[in-house]
Amino acid sequence: MADVKRVERPLSPHLQIYRPQLTSVTSILTRITGNGLIVGTILAVWWLLSAATSPEYFAFADAVVTSWFGDLVFTLSAWALWYHYLAGIRHLIYDAGRGLDIPTAEKLGWACIIGSVVLTVLTVVIV
Repeated sequence: MADVKRVERPLSPHLQIYRPQLTSVTSILTRITGNGLIVGTILAVWWLLSAATSPEYFAFADAVVTSWFGDLVFTLSAWALWYHYLAGIRHLIYDAGRGLDIPTAEKLGWACIIGSVVLTVLTVVIV
């Protein structure tokens, strides 16, 4: 029988050559922002519940909500809300069978990213 020469091959070559695509990154980001909205919601509900508890507890919760931490959470929540909203519109476009070619899908992905940042800045400036 002939000797079989074993070639040293990587177990998962796709992991070495894989490059994340914009459509996959935006899809993952949609899931992250959807779950991340929970943080801002919990902070807002905690603030409202503290108002019903006692003036001292409300003063503590209000200090947290109006601190840099609260500003950061609510600003990121505004961005997550806008991004998740725009990604939902993009998904409706996909469900209609439009925008499924690669160039259009990438344009829609960039529109979600850039649009969410612009809308967040407008929200922070106006509010």
